[in-house]
This record gives sequence, structure tokens and C-alpha cells, in this order.
Amino acid sequence: MTSHDARPSSRTGYTSFEEELVNAMNDFANSADAPSVDSVGIVRKTRRKRVTAIAGLAAALIVAGGGTALATAVSNGSDASRPAATTTATDDATTVLVNGSKIKREFAGLDLDFAKQLLLKSQLELGTVSKVDCGKNGKPGSVHSVDPHSPKAVSIGDTINLTLCAG
Repeated sequence: MTSHDARPSSRTGYTSFEEELVNAMNDFANSADAPSVDSVGIVRKTRRKRVTAIAGLAAALIVAGGGTALATAVSNGSDASRPAATTTATDDATTVLVNGSKIKREFAGLDLDFAKQLLLKSQLELGTVSKVDCGKNGKPGSVHSVDPHSPKAVSIGDTINLTLCAG
């Protein structure tokens, strides 16, 4: 085959094979449709897959959470590491119930500064601060008991007396 410039403008210089090839290429170019891309459909399909995946993940988390809640509700204190009766006299002696037991404040083990902050946050007043010998059971300077304590409830503005462990 020669270059296009060397050919005469009429078809007389083509061989029969070249003519058939050019005709076949023209027929193919005129008959083939250009591929169409459905971008809207692709986007919808992608969104649908994403939404389905998120919904499936959310359902799995709900089922797992529900199973955990169910297991916790069924055991309800039967765990060997935690005895069924966890509230002892010591726990009640460091717990303050504010506003008819709607707010529960635990002072056990707090030092005087943190106890004052918790009283301020609970809108309670600090009364007398006394010290008692706790032996080996308490950290020196930590709250040993509060007065009044649970199950008695106090109101906002009431005075709370603290007893700290002596060193």
C-alpha cells in the first residue's frame, strides 16, 4: 500500500481488496452505535449498595447490642466476679441521693478537694469535716463516710458533713 498522497482522487487506483476493506470499514463505522454510559444509573446503584451496607451494619450492631443487653438482663447479678448484693453499709455511707434519689453522688475514696468540687457541682453545701481512723482499709485523706447518706435523700442546698480517713 502506498501513502494517501500518491493515490489519485478517484477510486480507480485501489485494488479490489483495498476497496472491500474501505467499504467494510465505512459500513462498520456507520452502523456501530456509540456506547452509552448510564451515569445516573451507576450512581443510583452505588448509593443503593452503600445504603444497604450501612443498614446491614446497623442491624448487626443492634442485634449484637440487644444480645449483650439480653445476656446482661438474664444474668442479673449471677456473675461470679460480682456478688448479687453489692451495696454494703460502707457503700451506702459514701453515697448521697440528691432530689429524691434522681441524682446519685458517690464520694468513696475521693480526697477533700474532689469531694468539695462534687458538692459544688451537686449544689450542696459542705458542713463539718472530721477524721476517723480507718486502719489499713482507707487511704489517708480520702472520704470514709458522708452524713446524711443513702437511703436518705437530700435537696439542693442542703449541708453534707464529710468524714475523712486519718493518716
